[in-house]
Amino acid sequence: MDRKEYISVVLPLRLGWLPCYSTEEPLARGERVKVRFAGREYVGVVWEVGVRPETDPSKVQPVMSREPLPPVTECELKLWEFVSSYYLCSIGEVYKAAYPVLRIEEEETARRMRERVEAKAEAAAQRREEKIRKLESRLEAKKVLIEKARTARTRDAYQEAAGEIERQLAELLKPESKPAESSQPVREVSLSPAQQIAKNEIDKCLQTRRVVLLNGITGSGKTEIYLAMAKEQLARGKNVLYLVPEIALSRQLEDRLRAYFGQSLLTFHSAETSAHRREVAAALSERPYVVLGTRSAIFLPHGNLGLVIVDEEHDGSYKQDSPAPRYQGRDTAVVLASIHGAKVVLGSATPSMESLYNCHTGLFAKVDLKERFYAGGEADVEIIDTIAERRKRGMSGSLSLKLIAHMRKALDGGGQVVLLRGRRAYSPIVQCDSCGDIPHCPHCNVALSYHKPSGRLVCHYCGFSAPFSGKCGKCGGNLLPVGAGTQRIEEEVATLFPDVGVARLDGDTSPAQVQSVIRSFAAGETRILVGTQMVSKGFDFEGLNLVAVIAADTLVGQQNFRADERAVQLLEQFRGRCGRRGKKGLFVIQTARPTHPVYAFLRGEETDGDAILEERREFGYPPFTRIVKLILRDTSEERLDKLAARLSSRLCSDFGISPTLIANPSAAVSLTGPYKPSPDRIAGKFIRHIRFVIKRDKNLMRNKQQILTSINAFEKETAWTGHVSIDVDPL
Repeated sequence: MDRKEYISVVLPLRLGWLPCYSTEEPLARGERVKVRFAGREYVGVVWEVGVRPETDPSKVQPVMSREPLPPVTECELKLWEFVSSYYLCSIGEVYKAAYPVLRIEEEETARRMRERVEAKAEAAAQRREEKIRKLESRLEAKKVLIEKARTARTRDAYQEAAGEIERQLAELLKPESKPAESSQPVREVSLSPAQQIAKNEIDKCLQTRRVVLLNGITGSGKTEIYLAMAKEQLARGKNVLYLVPEIALSRQLEDRLRAYFGQSLLTFHSAETSAHRREVAAALSERPYVVLGTRSAIFLPHGNLGLVIVDEEHDGSYKQDSPAPRYQGRDTAVVLASIHGAKVVLGSATPSMESLYNCHTGLFAKVDLKERFYAGGEADVEIIDTIAERRKRGMSGSLSLKLIAHMRKALDGGGQVVLLRGRRAYSPIVQCDSCGDIPHCPHCNVALSYHKPSGRLVCHYCGFSAPFSGKCGKCGGNLLPVGAGTQRIEEEVATLFPDVGVARLDGDTSPAQVQSVIRSFAAGETRILVGTQMVSKGFDFEGLNLVAVIAADTLVGQQNFRADERAVQLLEQFRGRCGRRGKKGLFVIQTARPTHPVYAFLRGEETDGDAILEERREFGYPPFTRIVKLILRDTSEERLDKLAARLSSRLCSDFGISPTLIANPSAAVSLTGPYKPSPDRIAGKFIRHIRFVIKRDKNLMRNKQQILTSINAFEKETAWTGHVSIDVDPL
């Protein structure tokens, strides 16, 4: 009798189907198994049991082994299914993101360690039992001798020996004492009247809705509300997931949260050691917890979730750009909470248009917190026209004389300064003063940036670098830095203020240095901090009373329908870093376009996102539609252009549409492309984009799935597999 059962297995591969395997032992959905696929061994996850093979059953490979690893939970599998379906990627790609090879190896290592510990414990228990048995036998023998003793002296000797045996037995038989737990902090959360009102309103809204948007101005104390809600969940035996957009932000917040949650606080992000991440994953099943992490923490094996907090929900760092799954962490966190029956609080001083739209449609509730925790704070805004300043010689390098005066005043008063520059390196490009040549990356269509500390020209896309000789490779002329990045700003500031500690925080700052820089600035040891956009996010520095943006035009001049929204969010967040704890702050913006509409928001002339939403509706942009971007790559530009045109034609045919230059707001589906992005070559591969704009209606998911079906068919017909990537809801 054939006892074989057939199962489908998820492998960490980009497959549009689930391989089938046979097994003679019963397996359950979510269990881990080792299988062979295309000549290699993989640890896969049982997706479905009792399936019917589509090929001859005799040709179906058997499962190699049942892996003694924790099974993937049903909640995890449901989340994977959503991510795969919504973001148009394979289940295998989601599995690979949630359980990378390293994590599986760590689980296996942890299992072996547990087995060794358990084996040692069992052996020790057996030795203990044997010792107890021998002692009991000796004690019985001594008791017999005591009764038979003929003299008091002999009897006393036997009784003394018996007493020693009894003491040894008592020591072995007494219960093992558990190690004393470290004392838990007793610090409680104290809310201001305004914060308490906001929290009460959130609690009320969460009775009827699953998601609440907390729209609180910077410095209003949203974090304290999160902490109060998290403490309530822990008291109920529920768990909490607390998401932040940046690793650097989680590090500063960790110190703060530890005082409230002690051993219940767990941190999880990519910069943590593998041992720490393994410990976190194991601890999720041991006690109520608060996980503080970046977007990857969504894929942890959560259980009994009661609350999900997404701080700075508008931040673009929540979106995974590469590789697949290219998911939006904020939206995926909402789905995760729904699967667990948990509540969600999204927080921001500058909410995303998507969240505001969901509030307008009634899907989310919205609670406003417009009062700062410390009264009398905030920051005045001063716009400095750099063109006008240059005309009257009011500039010193990258800084205006007005800004320098403000910095000196702040420092003299014991304050601190943060300068934001949107580009790292010493200078974005170098150019020959003779022939005008600008060195480019040999693998990408971008100029090389000059990094002075390392003395190298670096590509910020593929990582290529070359020594900087200072001489032009074409004519031998002098290569001169053009423009200023964070390194150059840092150098200029250090020259202007030689007696003040200056530090830099950007993508070139190593993970080990980030925490040191932040703590040094928080302690007042560093007085001036220069950085990229990461310095604008969520940091709370008591002594900071001046923040300034250098060359703000790089932030507001981007060609993207989200450009104004992003600029407002970034600048408002950065403004909120100063003027805290009741102290008046100053926000300086150096720009060549002082009349740009974005600055109207900062001056208070625009107070909400209704104008931007109305503009989005008029032109058919998200959140009123959905965008799906196809990214096509090939080492041959000629082949890329040929196949990109064929794919575009195929897609238009399948949808019954014609390509357009501008999306039609009333059309169910619009297609633009193929077109060249900027840059159009990275890491030796040429790039083309095709963009879909899809109406949000009952056919949305069907239209998205049609895109995937058409691409799969095209790849099969042309044998061009692996050259097309899909980005749903791109930034």
